[in-house]
Amino acid sequence: MEPAAVTERLLNKTVLITGATGFIAKLLVEKILRLQPQVKRLYLLVRAGDQVSAQKRVESEIQQLQIFESLREKYQAHFSSWFWSKVYPVAGDVSVKTLGIGNAVLAEDMVKETNIVIHMAATVNFRERYDTALAINTMGVKHVMEFASRCAKLDLVLLASTAIVNLGKGIMLEKPLHQYRSYDGQSDLDISEEMAFAEAKLKELVCSNASEDTIRRTMKKIGVQRARKFGWANAYAFTKAMGEMLAYEHRSRLPVVIIRPTATISTWKEPFPGWIEGVNTIDIWVTNYGKGHMKFLVGDITRTVDIVRVPADIVVNAMLCIVSCHPQGSSDMIYHIGSSTRNPFKIHELIHVMCRYFSEKPYTNGKGDVVMVKPPNVEAAMDSFYELMDIHYKVPLQDMLRHELSTAIDHNRYNQLKTEYNLTVTVAETYWPMALFKGRFDDSNMQRLIMMMDEKDRELIPCDTKFINWEKYLMETHIPGVMEYESRAAARARL
Repeated sequence: MEPAAVTERLLNKTVLITGATGFIAKLLVEKILRLQPQVKRLYLLVRAGDQVSAQKRVESEIQQLQIFESLREKYQAHFSSWFWSKVYPVAGDVSVKTLGIGNAVLAEDMVKETNIVIHMAATVNFRERYDTALAINTMGVKHVMEFASRCAKLDLVLLASTAIVNLGKGIMLEKPLHQYRSYDGQSDLDISEEMAFAEAKLKELVCSNASEDTIRRTMKKIGVQRARKFGWANAYAFTKAMGEMLAYEHRSRLPVVIIRPTATISTWKEPFPGWIEGVNTIDIWVTNYGKGHMKFLVGDITRTVDIVRVPADIVVNAMLCIVSCHPQGSSDMIYHIGSSTRNPFKIHELIHVMCRYFSEKPYTNGKGDVVMVKPPNVEAAMDSFYELMDIHYKVPLQDMLRHELSTAIDHNRYNQLKTEYNLTVTVAETYWPMALFKGRFDDSNMQRLIMMMDEKDRELIPCDTKFINWEKYLMETHIPGVMEYESRAAARARL
């Protein structure tokens, strides 16, 4: 494709979006509909048993969201009919061949009509069981590529990946990953062998009459082991990397591009500031620190915190920039979306903002108690972190149990310490590869695309992180948004 205005690129186009009920996908649907009302159709692939169930999911999980308020105001009583004239839910599953679309007539229509495929379906659980992560994050890409290869009017396949497929040292370049090469270069990686390995392990567990809980825990453990064997941090990063490898193998036959955002957080500006769904990475630090549940963190305070934050609307706009401007036949197929090169923000600055926010606006718990927090202890190595865990948690807990027979144990204190210990260790062990990451992400390819946009498109789809005032955004937009989301989630849990 030659560069064109983003509204022109989407005019009368048919777009297939997988994983449509995900956080970023919802924002993408809203932005496309707001930006180009004359888009022909958005096929939204969602996991559902049938079309009726798919429509109900899209209605309850997408159409009724607050993010569509500006479109409701624009179309008033006609919003619902207009929405369904553009949006077509599709019951499917990317882990299944033909994307699990049971309606053959619908599948054929999609193949005939689709111009742009945006593949976003994924399991983002860092500790996902290996067979599940392989089926969705790796084989899902294969099945999407097979579907795209049948599309007669295909312009582009955009694969949403993650920056953590590439966690080395120094400058992380926008370069593709290749099958048969482990990340550390120490061993051969064959995806078909990994699929067979996972299948054999699962069959072995089933044949031994292992319980569902044992199967789940064992397959999660295997995911970590296989990821570490080949040089990746966790099963999520590993299986997403293998998905990228399969996409790369289609580059000569399909117009494939891959976007690698760092972990996404709340919206910066659009459709309004601070909208978020779910709490991940940096927000687990923020929320649990503010609630007084986490006093110890693992992180290198001298390093940038790029790996764990980029506003969601920046990612959506970057995707639309790629759709609009990615040059046809270009050898560049990887786009990093982050800020460590253009607008770095170090971990010690994040800690300062967290302390300042909760000092000025302390959290009030469910009992009505105001939680006052002190600056957290941040360790730059797992060894020193575990030593602190022993001193502050394990030894006191063991002492309380040891003296239980002679003195009355304070069960509330014991349970509080145990809960804090389990949470703090789990978070540290899950996120230390990101928190101790010693690199930066080159985004030269993305910057070239931004320069290709005209002034109007730069206003319509701003995607340059250099313009974000991180402290202002975190203090006034992101942390309030996360805490409000947590409050709503807690209220729903009490119902």
